[in-house]
Amino acid sequence: MRVTSPLLLALLVLLLLPPPSQLRKAGQGRRLKVGRRLLRQDRVRGRGRQGRSGDSRHQVPECSEYSDSEDVFVDCQGRKLSSIPTALSWSRAPDHLLLARNRIRALHNGAFSGFEGLRSLDLQQNRISVLEEGVFLGLIKLTTLLLQHNRLGTLSEEALIPMPALRYLRLHDNPWSCRCTLDSLVRTLQVPSNRNLGNHARCAEPVALRGRKLRQVDPELLCLELEPPSDPPDPQDSTYPLQPIPIRGKPDATTSCHTYLFPTPRLDCRSRDLAEVPAEIPGDMVHMDLSQNSLRRLKARDFVEARSLRSLNLSNNNLEDMDTASLSGLLHLHELDLSNNRLHFFHFGVLEDLYFLSLLRLGGNPWVCDYSIHYLVYWLRLHPGVTYSGLLCHSPSELRGKSVEDYVHSYNRACSQTEHSQTEYGQTDPDLWVTSMELQEEREEMEPAHLRGPQKYHVTRLN
Repeated sequence: MRVTSPLLLALLVLLLLPPPSQLRKAGQGRRLKVGRRLLRQDRVRGRGRQGRSGDSRHQVPECSEYSDSEDVFVDCQGRKLSSIPTALSWSRAPDHLLLARNRIRALHNGAFSGFEGLRSLDLQQNRISVLEEGVFLGLIKLTTLLLQHNRLGTLSEEALIPMPALRYLRLHDNPWSCRCTLDSLVRTLQVPSNRNLGNHARCAEPVALRGRKLRQVDPELLCLELEPPSDPPDPQDSTYPLQPIPIRGKPDATTSCHTYLFPTPRLDCRSRDLAEVPAEIPGDMVHMDLSQNSLRRLKARDFVEARSLRSLNLSNNNLEDMDTASLSGLLHLHELDLSNNRLHFFHFGVLEDLYFLSLLRLGGNPWVCDYSIHYLVYWLRLHPGVTYSGLLCHSPSELRGKSVEDYVHSYNRACSQTEHSQTEYGQTDPDLWVTSMELQEEREEMEPAHLRGPQKYHVTRLN
């Protein structure tokens, strides 16, 4: 019994153990769990390193890459980027890099290394306040640089020298400090051949130069102390060249709105609290959005400079009236949105220049169904290629909700019936015809003689 007992125990242990295959599977399962845990820890550590280093390459796949007329566009607009992605992030070297509406604060030297083939660079609507002199080194093919709507206070001419092909530079809506540090840039912008560089940029300080265009400010004033003194200046003191700031008229389209040049020129003036159409609309704009403003009236020649417009959005304003010549010059307009305004009718002739219009949105307006609305319906009948919507009667109350076209049709049908009955009545009783001259003659005969005017004519009936 003493010998067999250990043997029996060993046999029992062997019978209770699982097969070797199950042991292998259990070991594999444990190894997989450990591997997954380590992978998760590595990913977390990797994210932390990316967040601390400020590397935005993990956001690059969100950018869109496309081609248009053999040009390669990389669109990273509105991606919350805080730095410039590397040139190796895409399959092809881009010709146009769109980085508008991001969170970039500084442009350091070497930021555009590897982008030597760039021809346009859009950096507008960021938070750029620092721009180092060598940041654009190597961009010898760049023709268009958009830096408007940022926080730049100063910029040296040295930053522009590496771009010999630069022809189009936007710098407006930056708080430019018109002091000595801006001297070289101001002198460069004022060279006659640089007529498209920094056209609308204005001084933000000092107070004496606030509002002056960089292209018009006297460079000799930049290094003078122009802050107003505590005591009033002596009128005989010529060393204090304080000049009155000219009164500005209509808002300027370039400074009041956001301009996008790629893929097609577009002027975004949405929600800018505009009470009138801005002046100096660039002639190459193809799309213009003026929706969600406070426009009440369109004046004659408001869009006369915008001859290339294909679409115009004027929805969600307070438009009550459109001058007959307000759309004059828009010969190539295809789409017009006038929805959600306060329009009652169109003046005769307001649509006459819209030869190629194909889409017209009219909904959300209190259209009045009387004779003044007929012009719009007749114009639409003469232009069957125009797709329109939202043309419903708002008043009078008995016609509310009825189609304006149906109202005009019923109006014309009633008029034709009236004319027909009048014609029949005139044919059966010609003696009841009364001319305007006969009515005038009868009125004059009823007046007292001393009140009658000199007779201009005498009516003789020929039977």
